[in-house]
Amino acid sequence: MSTIGLIGLGRIGAFHADTLSNLPGVDGLVITDERPDVVAQVAAKYGAKPVDSVAELLSSGIDGVVVAAATPAHAELTLAAVQRGLPTFCEKPVASTAAESARVAEIIAGTGVPVQIGYQRRFDAAFTNAKTIVDSGALGALHTVRSTTMDPAPPPMDYIAGSGGIFRDCAVHDFDTVRWIVGREAVEVYATGSVQGDSRFAEYGDVDTAAVIVRFDGGTLGVISAARYNARGYDCRLEVHGFDDTVVAGWDEGVPVRNTDPNTDFPTGTPHHFFMDRFTEAFRTELGGFLQVVQGAPVQGATVADAVEVAWIAEAATESLRLGAPVSIASVRG
Repeated sequence: MSTIGLIGLGRIGAFHADTLSNLPGVDGLVITDERPDVVAQVAAKYGAKPVDSVAELLSSGIDGVVVAAATPAHAELTLAAVQRGLPTFCEKPVASTAAESARVAEIIAGTGVPVQIGYQRRFDAAFTNAKTIVDSGALGALHTVRSTTMDPAPPPMDYIAGSGGIFRDCAVHDFDTVRWIVGREAVEVYATGSVQGDSRFAEYGDVDTAAVIVRFDGGTLGVISAARYNARGYDCRLEVHGFDDTVVAGWDEGVPVRNTDPNTDFPTGTPHHFFMDRFTEAFRTELGGFLQVVQGAPVQGATVADAVEVAWIAEAATESLRLGAPVSIASVRG
């Protein structure tokens, strides 16, 4: 049994509090946030122990830490936990920029403390099955991998202002998924996008709709589509095309599409509303995997090194959008 410290009680942090409080293997939950009223509410709801500061949480006798604070705080909080020797789960990204992510990764590597990064799609049953099939060689050589993420509505604009943009905040999940599925490194990125909704996206140097092509060494193409407006629901799908076969993930009864084929009823379920209901079980499995890490197992899911490579893809996409031209990963690494 383990006692887990949870830092940050915003949208994803509160969701993790619910998951952790119901997870076998967790016998205590210590929580903190900059908002005392939120801490009190979450503590009362889940029977967690509230503390006033990160320093108090880190010195409270916990066995591991979950960092779910805002993106700009990830690097500092993760390093603080690691420096205390505490196995850490950090929500993506590990830092606000790729260069900072690389610096943090180097420090973490020197400590030997395990850190897992929150890319929950690696724990979704359909996605993991797709990965298993790809690794078996059943699809033959991969030529195209398509990944789609469309939110039903944008997050609050104060979140967008500090998110780092659609490529660092939203499409990083697609970048991680495609890189994981392909099993190769990205060499070049071309990104484009537009603002068709709230004009404040443009004010923040962001877009609300984007498309990205990632070329991997070996030639496989990753085709990513991301959008902040998809009123029918939360749409997250994966298509893996090989020379010998094709598999898909995310085409379940809750996929938020309307099929226009008059002879086909699919899909018949209630459309997924948001990423938290679409990936409830994946989040649970992911945090269950982290508990094993706390107890001494190797890191499951995305490592810090994986997060750094994904950050470079996001960096290249951001630069490509700015330039209107393809950008090599080598050029952004410098």
